[in-house]
Amino acid sequence: MNRTSSLADAELFSTPGPNAEFRYQSWGRYPHVAHRHVRKVFWRDQLPELLERAEPASLLPYGMGRSYGDACLNDRRDLLDCSPINRILDFDWPTGLVRVESGMTLGELLKVTVPRGWFLPVTPGTKFVTIGGAIANDVHGKNHHRAGTFGCHVEQMTVYRSDIGPVLCSVTDKADLFRATIGGLGLTGVIGWADLRLKRIPANVIEVERIAFKSLDEFLELSNESDQEFEYTVCWIDCLSRNATRGILFRGNHVNKNLPPSSKTHRIPIDCPAFFLNRTAVSLFNGAYYRLNARNAHSSFVHYDKFFYPLDSLLNWNRLYGKSGFVQYQCVVPHGCVSLVRSIVEAVSNSGQGCFLGVLKAFGAIASPGMLSFPRPGLTLAFDLPMRASRTAALLASLDALVLANGGALYPAKDARMSSAMFQASFPRWREFVSFIDPKFSSSLWRRVTPE
Repeated sequence: MNRTSSLADAELFSTPGPNAEFRYQSWGRYPHVAHRHVRKVFWRDQLPELLERAEPASLLPYGMGRSYGDACLNDRRDLLDCSPINRILDFDWPTGLVRVESGMTLGELLKVTVPRGWFLPVTPGTKFVTIGGAIANDVHGKNHHRAGTFGCHVEQMTVYRSDIGPVLCSVTDKADLFRATIGGLGLTGVIGWADLRLKRIPANVIEVERIAFKSLDEFLELSNESDQEFEYTVCWIDCLSRNATRGILFRGNHVNKNLPPSSKTHRIPIDCPAFFLNRTAVSLFNGAYYRLNARNAHSSFVHYDKFFYPLDSLLNWNRLYGKSGFVQYQCVVPHGCVSLVRSIVEAVSNSGQGCFLGVLKAFGAIASPGMLSFPRPGLTLAFDLPMRASRTAALLASLDALVLANGGALYPAKDARMSSAMFQASFPRWREFVSFIDPKFSSSLWRRVTPE
């Protein structure tokens, strides 16, 4: 392919229709939106002209669409599909410093770096996330207690803006824009490339232990102990176990052992009908999952892909929730709010709604660099719910009240419905952030959670 800076390569890529609707949506497939134009960008030097020609508050960069709600959506306005900007520009192999364009996915980067002994310093639960998306949402992972967020490991980056052009920023140079862009929900401009500091690993295998627990107090004891000895800790929690808060804690470390990756992937051929996720079926699944892992509570060696990205083998698992989609509710509450976590789990359990994916983890004390970064010291709880209109909305609104009253926060990358009051309480620096928003940029989420 011949390189060109012509805007023709970035002209209208998708128009309204079933394929465009499926491609340019959020992972939760809720809310349903209609984008005006989606333009695919193949080269960074196309960005200045695209930004110059755009209308005010009309653009939003889009990567892989793995945000669960509307952080990656721009209803009735325009998207810039930046996924083709996906090249490794430079790599210092002795130090693990990589310069990579923002459209490259974490999985693509790992294919290059892991055989050479380097791994992502922080990774979320899917490898189908772009570097730009990981920065814009300041993602966290199973090692937050050791490594903080993804943004903690970004050395510098270029941000393409409509008003001042490309800006090189870092912790020491244009530091305010740097901090606004990390966790900035894609609103400060288009990230062209970033320098990322990777971590050295001995091989591609994680030694994993599974430990069952039957109460939150038991979880806290296990979590505190595990965080001292293990780099990665997280737990699955059964949100339908009523008053018994049971779950499985997974903890692991890198070891000097290699295994071949599994190449098996699967697709769900249709949207599952609503009854598929009824309470009885999900309760049976959760019970079986708990018993299976409780019986196999021993250490094992697994390829990193299976440990970090278990759901990625089912490429479109979001279709399990049917045409109406799903919402994920992820909150963080201060340490000491154990009774609040228990109340949230009981509320979900008593609501009658199906929930088979619940995650609980203790965040560490490493400060996130971004103005709007979500992680902070405390307990974070996340769970998925099929979208059932007012029924789901009422449940989550009641949980908002509990979280807000206890000084907690919600995660914008997972959100599709929080109120402006909830957002502004969760992120008290939002007014400071406003001055760094590119004048040509906006999003469905931002218009929803901030006043006009």
